Amino acid sequence: MSYKKLHYSSLVLDSHCDTPSLLTKGYDLSKRLRRGHFDFYRMREGGVDAVFFAIYTSGNLEPDASTTKALQLISAIYDTLEDNSDIASLTLDREEALLNKEKGIASVFLGMENGAPIQKDLSLLRLFYDMGVRYMTLTHSADNEICDSSSSVNKRWGGLSSFGKEVVKEMNRIGMLIDVSHISDDSFFDVIKYSSKPVVASHSCCRALADHPRNLSDEMIQAVASNGGVIQINFYPPFLDSDYAKVHQPLLDTYEELKKKMENNPKEYTGSFKSVEKKLLELERPSYTRVVDHIDHVVKIAGVDYVGLGSDFDGIEVTPAGLEGINKMPVITMELLRRGYKEESIRKILGLNFLRLLK
Repeated sequence: MSYKKLHYSSLVLDSHCDTPSLLTKGYDLSKRLRRGHFDFYRMREGGVDAVFFAIYTSGNLEPDASTTKALQLISAIYDTLEDNSDIASLTLDREEALLNKEKGIASVFLGMENGAPIQKDLSLLRLFYDMGVRYMTLTHSADNEICDSSSSVNKRWGGLSSFGKEVVKEMNRIGMLIDVSHISDDSFFDVIKYSSKPVVASHSCCRALADHPRNLSDEMIQAVASNGGVIQINFYPPFLDSDYAKVHQPLLDTYEELKKKMENNPKEYTGSFKSVEKKLLELERPSYTRVVDHIDHVVKIAGVDYVGLGSDFDGIEVTPAGLEGINKMPVITMELLRRGYKEESIRKILGLNFLRLLK
């Protein structure tokens, strides 16, 4: 079978896409956009059937502001899906996604990136589940009331907080998937210890191939698999390739610093900001084949039933060469076939592994 026939006949699922942050800026997903990585036109072009829209809230927000932001993002998604009801639908489980595939309708799932919006209130967790949220990333780049972040320097809890353990138990009870991307190693192993249900890493890579705290060690990969969960490979070049990260990080730090200065004083800093942005985008990026290297590694460590795709599109400023948007997804199938993967295994990687958890 050709890679195109295999790809477009498979149910393809991307478990992490940050496009909702663009909806609040007025982006119309029914059109083929010149900016960003995702729209419904390119989603169909790329043979992607299901996507998780990330409800992302910054760790810098106060609790009430975080909750408000999450509600605003969910409202924006609802509005977009209402405007595009002929091509996309809010989806809650595996059966709906399979039915939508038959109908030719895109499935849009909701995933909350950062548990801060639930504050310290399990009733808010249940409310977000009722709104359609089917996984929650416990934290983002800062420690919160639930657990520590992989990005924080001085860890607040040393793993899950007491409230975090209650959150894990309640998520297991109501059927919301626990997402371990972004959390600290100690928090990760606490989740594995206390969760009675499979967990997911919605957008993470392998630390053995790229030594970054956001990535999972071999021990962590094995733990997710033993738990029955799935590791969804992130497309962000610094998480894919250590050599790229060494060059990228200093430029990114300067980029972020100048971006803040430009917001306060655009006349003085816009030129410098644009110059650094240009250098950042001109860096030689790792190929899309590097994504498949990480898939290979998970398969080697845990088996083919425990890996999938979590692009992080629209949440990353650069992509792998050849994977500039969701319309380029067929190259993953092409590379998997080239490396000798069987059709059944490829269908699992493209979406069925994650879909298994959404029964």
